[in-house]
Amino acid sequence: MEKNAEKTYTYEEKEIHPVNGWAVLFITILLMVGALALTIWGGIESTDEAPAAALIIGIVIMAIGWFPLIGLKIMRPNEALVLTLFGKYVGTLKKEGFFFINPFCTPVGGGKLSLKTMTHNNEKQKINDLSGNPIEVGIVVTWRVVNTAKAVFNVQNYGAFLSIQADTTLRDVARCYPYDSTDSDEKTLRGSSTEVSEKLKELLQERVEIAGLEIIEARIAHLAYAQEIAAAMLQRQQATAIIEARQKIVDGAVGMVEMALKKLNESNICELDEERKAQMVSNLLVVLCGNKDAQPIVNSGSIY
Repeated sequence: MEKNAEKTYTYEEKEIHPVNGWAVLFITILLMVGALALTIWGGIESTDEAPAAALIIGIVIMAIGWFPLIGLKIMRPNEALVLTLFGKYVGTLKKEGFFFINPFCTPVGGGKLSLKTMTHNNEKQKINDLSGNPIEVGIVVTWRVVNTAKAVFNVQNYGAFLSIQADTTLRDVARCYPYDSTDSDEKTLRGSSTEVSEKLKELLQERVEIAGLEIIEARIAHLAYAQEIAAAMLQRQQATAIIEARQKIVDGAVGMVEMALKKLNESNICELDEERKAQMVSNLLVVLCGNKDAQPIVNSGSIY
């Protein structure tokens, strides 16, 4: 079984070097014109043996002389023609221009293959991330055909093959990362787009190598929590953001209070006992950390 499997995927691309098509076209036209002239001359002078033979030869040449025209092919840039001769792969024509190939050669698939860089965008799918949360994610892949023999012989349809492999790869990679994390050092789908893209590209390239495809880029095009948990996750994100903001506000307020007390002591503006210092610290923290503007009360008398 292993030997048979190896034989199945042994197709390697062979580039053929065809004959110039203009030369064949010119020779064919000259041959047809000569056959026409020979036929006309043989028809006029058909009483003799030589003209009669010329007539027959001219008719035969005109009947089959057009056959080389079937082998004329026009190739545009970034196009390829995979050719077989009686079922056997003979090579791939990738040059641009006007060429002549064996008229008995048959293009695989009945047409030309595009070698241009193409983009494939799969529909979004629901996947569970590393934390088990259901998320909706989609992938966009930039790719091209680099081995035409593998593309047409090793798989049934390389476009559909790429689509299935892209979905499978996206599922495998998305399950290895959480959607988001409070740990700044942890790799996530939302915050580590470069690392995730490289992982997608590497794994997808391994899987489509058999089809002769090159993955230029693979990126997540859509990423969101599934609808059933989107509202709850949004509340969690908002709560996390509020807590982080409050922590920064408190840290800043404590620093400002510390600086204010230090300035008062250095300037000897007034002396405060521990109770008054505590009251001052409390008032400053309320002012600095409050959600609303403070309403000051002016004390014109003694602070004691």
